[in-house]
Amino acid sequence: MMDLSFVLKFIKFGVVGVSGMMVDFGLTYFLKEPLKVKKYIANSIGFTFAATSNFILNKLWTFNNSDTHIAAQFSKFFIISILGLLLNNLIIFLLTDHKFRMNFYIAKAIATLIVFLWNFLMNYFFTF
Repeated sequence: MMDLSFVLKFIKFGVVGVSGMMVDFGLTYFLKEPLKVKKYIANSIGFTFAATSNFILNKLWTFNNSDTHIAAQFSKFFIISILGLLLNNLIIFLLTDHKFRMNFYIAKAIATLIVFLWNFLMNYFFTF
């Protein structure tokens, strides 16, 4: 049986993830469509802004973490996020530019779900 604390953190991480997804998708769309920034650059910028807002919300709310070594924690969180970004871009590449030819935003949604699971587990065990 799963620990209730783990389940609650997972749910909170999901709520924070939804807010981050709105930041990510909104900024990615704005950069890619009206500003015509290349999709991987737009995706990376959106993902980076979302990761930063997610760190703050997860530290304060999800994990209720009072560790004063914020720079070290943010570094761990950001490294996990960068690895997640690489995974995110790889999945998007495989689904859009490879044989699948999937719509960019559908591929991004799939990649986001997979990277969400990666981010939660890595941050649960290594960051907070």
